[in-house]
Amino acid sequence: MSYELIPGAPGSPVLLHVPHGARDIPRDVRAELLPDDRALGRELDHITDAHTPEIAGRAAARAPVRPWRFVNRLSRLVVDPERFPDEREEMLAAGMGAVYTRTTHREPLRPEPFPGTSALVGTYFEPYAEAVARAVDERLAACGRAVVLDVHSYPTRPLPYELHGTGERPPVCLGTDAFHTPDALVRQARDAFDGLGGTALDTPFAGTYVPLRHHRRDPRVQALMIEIRRDVYMAEPGGDPTAGLDAVAAALAGLVAAQTP
Repeated sequence: MSYELIPGAPGSPVLLHVPHGARDIPRDVRAELLPDDRALGRELDHITDAHTPEIAGRAAARAPVRPWRFVNRLSRLVVDPERFPDEREEMLAAGMGAVYTRTTHREPLRPEPFPGTSALVGTYFEPYAEAVARAVDERLAACGRAVVLDVHSYPTRPLPYELHGTGERPPVCLGTDAFHTPDALVRQARDAFDGLGGTALDTPFAGTYVPLRHHRRDPRVQALMIEIRRDVYMAEPGGDPTAGLDAVAAALAGLVAAQTP
């Protein structure tokens, strides 16, 4: 299975979404990628939100009411489940829509135009999107609301693919949505993460993930993107975690706890 829903407490509204923490690429997909193995390994170091599944796992274990976790088990170089699958996606300008054709350094990843885009979207993107939507529906049915906390990391220095890389790069970037991110959730996140060195809103990355069938339609779905600057908890790029990882997990556990007082 290319993704995993890890159960939490029946009464928890929280879904920790971890979309970019894996490096695995199926053999048939690897055959379509242009870089050699060494170059691909370097690209995976840059593009992967390393150790975020572990951060989410530790946070879930520490939270007084265990959250649910939805974890992508494949690299975002297969498909990026958080992109819009059509022309709404601004990252198409960098060759990084739902199916990437360019790397973080804007070098060729797949042929352009790539003839296999529709097949990858149908095989990986659409089933993933439906599974996340079902997980959110289950939290709505059980709790009357769902809180999607999107767990990411980002490099200390901007990479060439970033469209907004000139903005502030705080220890923790909080991505928001005017419809799905209430002020109370932002305050709780600031309280939880300020001990890591400070937070800022929507810089250098903005927005947050909500399944398309709920997006701008169901206010019971609350969402926040949490982008941890990688020097806070790991050696860059793609290196081992540092002692900071546990502090990040503890902060995330505090935010989870605030959702179920």
